[in-house]
Amino acid sequence: MELSSASQPSGDPARWRQRQRRLQRPEPAAARSASGRTGGELVCVATAVVAAAAAAAGVASWGRPGYASPGHRRRRRRPWLRVRPGCALLSLLSSLLLLLLLRLLWCPIDAPARSRLLVDEIEEDPQGTSPALRMLRSPAPPVPRTTNSTYLDEKSLQLTEKCKNLQSDLNSLSNRTKRQKEDDYLQIITDIQNCPWKRQAEEYENFRAKLTSCCDAIQNFVVSQNNTPVGTNMSYEVESKRTIPIGENIFHMLPASQPFVEYPYNQCAVVGNGGILNNSLCGTEIDKFDFVFRCNIPPTNGNVSQDVGSKTSLVTINPSIIMLKYQNLKKKAEFLQDIATYGDTFLLLPAFSYRANTGPSLKVYHTLRESKARQKVLFFHPKYLKQLGLFWRTKGVDAYRLSTGLMIASVAVEMCENVKLYGFWPFSKTVENTPVSHHYYDNKLPKRGFHKMPKEYSQFLHLHMKGIIKLQFGKCET
Repeated sequence: MELSSASQPSGDPARWRQRQRRLQRPEPAAARSASGRTGGELVCVATAVVAAAAAAAGVASWGRPGYASPGHRRRRRRPWLRVRPGCALLSLLSSLLLLLLLRLLWCPIDAPARSRLLVDEIEEDPQGTSPALRMLRSPAPPVPRTTNSTYLDEKSLQLTEKCKNLQSDLNSLSNRTKRQKEDDYLQIITDIQNCPWKRQAEEYENFRAKLTSCCDAIQNFVVSQNNTPVGTNMSYEVESKRTIPIGENIFHMLPASQPFVEYPYNQCAVVGNGGILNNSLCGTEIDKFDFVFRCNIPPTNGNVSQDVGSKTSLVTINPSIIMLKYQNLKKKAEFLQDIATYGDTFLLLPAFSYRANTGPSLKVYHTLRESKARQKVLFFHPKYLKQLGLFWRTKGVDAYRLSTGLMIASVAVEMCENVKLYGFWPFSKTVENTPVSHHYYDNKLPKRGFHKMPKEYSQFLHLHMKGIIKLQFGKCET
């Protein structure tokens, strides 16, 4: 150990060595703390100093020049820094263990490197806090959580691509020359149910504009004094060669203009009569709509209301129901009782589709007026129905006559901003292979070949996939 670069002067060696030790004494801790080191750093530095001092002390405690004890003043002095090997080794090991223990308790793992960085930065910037010190004081940044986003993105892209392909799959199924199988439709419907539905405003407006251009339901779908003045020879829808003159008696049965004062309606529900509504629990949801269309005066009271709802804004009546169920209104009391369940609603009849429909339809009007019933009678305009049939024929629905459901759904698109369909299901079973009755109240099938229900339902599916209307396929969320 080098004590001084100066040569040892003559005189008392002991006094000279004492003076040199005072010169070599380390700077006090208080002075060092002014340099800006934190308490944690001082602990680490102090730990190293103490350990080094302990090691040095262990070596030098027996190696210091001895003083003569009393009675042995003439004793020979020991050589400078003579070490007892065993004790020095034991002291060194003890000091190293103490150093390791203090380091684990007080210093971070990377304390030596960070302390060196800290000292360098302090020397460069003694004024204020150094960047390294700010780094030591700030908490470590959190480790980002990893998610399997790549897998989710790929799965979403695959679903999007599959949903796009469903349009062409449905077209291929609808264009088959052979009779389509229910299972083929049910498989496509299963896939459609797995695709997210979102209203597409642009698609909706484009489709509504096409309907308005051909048919204009707002002005023309009901016969009114505005679109059918007195003296008009009105042609029937199906029997187009036959006409009916509009005299004063029929003219006064008509509303002055379109009667839907709150047009356009925001939310509209078109409720079909399919057996898919049984146990659907859709009643509460249906009753929340602004305007509810129903077809052919179906039952809505009693237990069925929890599945089909009870609110009715407009309901159609097929004249065949008047003839068969109410025996051309010989069962007048029963008819009025059934109609009363609908409250303040519009009753819509196709009085001018066939000549045979005119008599029963006009009789409904007179019966309700004589009974001072709350319901109001409207008549489908035959010209509107004819134009609507031509419109859907261009889409592939080449039926002898459109179903009432498709007629009403078409009117709803023009009258409303949002349209949802319930109870439209032309199949004998669900996608889960559960049998379904034709109507939710009976299982009477329509005349064979009169309507083309699969073709019509394909159109509903297309409109659903384009975000124009929304189809309810099964149970409603409660």
